[in-house]
Amino acid sequence: MYLSSLIKSFTLPALLLGAAIAHADAHGDVKLYFVNLEDGATVTSPVRVIFGLRGMGVAPAGVDVPSTGHHHLLIDTTLEGEALEQPIPSTQQHLHVGGGQTETDLELAPGQDRLQLVLGNYSHVPHDPPIMSDPITITVIEEE
Repeated sequence: MYLSSLIKSFTLPALLLGAAIAHADAHGDVKLYFVNLEDGATVTSPVRVIFGLRGMGVAPAGVDVPSTGHHHLLIDTTLEGEALEQPIPSTQQHLHVGGGQTETDLELAPGQDRLQLVLGNYSHVPHDPPIMSDPITITVIEEE
């Protein structure tokens, strides 16, 4: 009786996890978002940026696990068209957060900056369809 209850207690979570992964594969309820910044926020540098992801998991670049990806932070740029079918370049405007991190600190000059998150697969290619946050604009001011 005890063993039967124990098996059931592990089976249900495993089934739920499997269903969540299958759901995420279809990119159903997947959402990528900024946890600590809102559109129009005024901040000082360095800017801590915390990434939120619902419906999929985070894995480091180079690790090919279904329903996972790693974060890329776009700074004052966009990805569209054919660029969404190729590896995201690694530049000052395309920050790779490839170790599986869910936050980073940015040194930004005073002024306005547009930020957007893109989830890349194990080889830095955006998922199909792309998983992107809504873009936000922040204003960086000098610390008083």
